[in-house]
Amino acid sequence: MKDFFLSDCPRFENKVIISSFVVLSKQVKPKKSGGPYLALTLADRCGQIEAKMWDNVEDALDRFEQEDFLKVKGLLNRYKNRFQITIHKLRRLHDGEVDFADYLPKTTKDVELLWQEVREFVGSFENLYLKALVEAFMGDPEIAAGYRSAPAAKALHHAYIGGLLDHVLSLLRCCDLVCRNYPQIDRDLLLTGAFLHDIGKIYELAYTRSFSYTSRGQLLGHMVIELEMLQAKLALLPGFPEELKTLLEHLIISHHGQYEFGSPKLPMFPEALVLHYLDDLDSKMESMRAHFERESETESSWTSYNSSLGRTLLNTAKYLKKPETSAAQEVSSANPSPVPEPPRNGDGNVNGDPQAIQGSVVLAEEKA
Repeated sequence: MKDFFLSDCPRFENKVIISSFVVLSKQVKPKKSGGPYLALTLADRCGQIEAKMWDNVEDALDRFEQEDFLKVKGLLNRYKNRFQITIHKLRRLHDGEVDFADYLPKTTKDVELLWQEVREFVGSFENLYLKALVEAFMGDPEIAAGYRSAPAAKALHHAYIGGLLDHVLSLLRCCDLVCRNYPQIDRDLLLTGAFLHDIGKIYELAYTRSFSYTSRGQLLGHMVIELEMLQAKLALLPGFPEELKTLLEHLIISHHGQYEFGSPKLPMFPEALVLHYLDDLDSKMESMRAHFERESETESSWTSYNSSLGRTLLNTAKYLKKPETSAAQEVSSANPSPVPEPPRNGDGNVNGDPQAIQGSVVLAEEKA
């Protein structure tokens, strides 16, 4: 296991570190003075960090690619209130030199307890067709394993091992509460939609080295994959009502809510509308929680710009603890907002794209 993770950055500010990371992105850019420099995004299970290499770049260019593991020696400091690494040396690590668990973030919750709570929701279904369908998915060993491991998105929300299960259970709880307030909602139909709406992400996303898209995920997207998965399970359930099948298909293809967010159809019945809004709410609440956690060491109540939400955020817990200061001072202490990006849905889609995360540090004279 690594000795240093990105959560340790505040303790090592302005020091030279030696650590290992997975490469999330690699870009070669021109210096103003001429010649190239390397701009990298590195990660471990605790987060990600920007890194620059200014010297001896030509020697390093062809040594590694995106999703490779690197051992890096460099100076850790802050730039625009964010940690970054100025790389002095690097070398590519072989898979046998690393523990993959060090580089992918993982839920801190007990996955088996989460899975059991999902089972309890399904056990409460009154519609025997829907109950049999969801139990068929949960009883499939490959799907069950993927459901308990997959992230819910590549980067913007629940982007960690176990994130899909965490997100869906949260959504099931929300749906259950809403059904108590709106008795016209078909609870079993809505909860089945919640269980199925992102199930295709177990095949859309790759989550062994870093979070990325599989070729099938890139070409088809999780909604098309989900329709195929649904057809396969329904073939095992003779007599399943055709109308109920159509409603489930609509829940899947409409849950992004708007055409510009990748929905082929807008939600057209109550359960579909509720599923869309609660899915979007849960993803945005997690995006806010994760953003506050990433910036927990900063003093300002205001965060940096959140690109998925298109705004800076106020951490009310910090705000209420601080002695009163002017709003102008608080806002000016936050990073200036860049030009706003197009609005995104909870999965981070503008035209269908969502994004992720991952070290061994020793202070001193070890060679990278």
